[in-house]
Amino acid sequence: MLLDMKTSLEICKQKGVFEAGCDEAGRGCLAGPVYAAAVILPDDFYHPLLNDSKQLTEHQRDTLRPIIEAEAVAWAVGIVTAEEIDRINILNASILAMHRALDALKVRPGAIIVDGNRFKPYNDIPWQTFVKGDGRFANIAAASILAKTHRDEAMLNLHQQYPQYHWDKNKGYPTRDHRAAIEELGTTPHHRLSFRLTNPQLTLSFD
Repeated sequence: MLLDMKTSLEICKQKGVFEAGCDEAGRGCLAGPVYAAAVILPDDFYHPLLNDSKQLTEHQRDTLRPIIEAEAVAWAVGIVTAEEIDRINILNASILAMHRALDALKVRPGAIIVDGNRFKPYNDIPWQTFVKGDGRFANIAAASILAKTHRDEAMLNLHQQYPQYHWDKNKGYPTRDHRAAIEELGTTPHHRLSFRLTNPQLTLSFD
């Protein structure tokens, strides 16, 4: 049964097994941690706004976050720092963040589904990846919202220490103003030194 005719989200891939949906946020950033969330939703969860976080406004994501956190069977967020990203690379860091989120769940999942096409086995729990899964499954969409909102909140806090980099607006993504600040001021302890930080041709959009 579809969650909503507008978004066509299914609750999960497999009902009745406490399936955790996983997604990350901040993979393409120049600064700050990568965040991931794992969310197990009840089979009857419904909210008409729920969708891939990239399809929602900041206000919609902020509206959904406390609803998801209150109504989920279990949810958790995992974090991997910029220093760790430089050491193990961003792909491994994104998967590690998901594993850390799964570690923190108060309910052991019976299955895992992941947005994208790369993952590594987590304990002995069966898992599947789905490209654009955050636009297909509600539990992955919920994870995308929690990962994004928790990361944005962290970048707003870091902005108080480093206002010159405009992290309140760019959240660490490679925008023109962020690159310009790096060129003028250098890097902070939160920058990913393994990334190409000052090439303006690599400016990316937000996820």
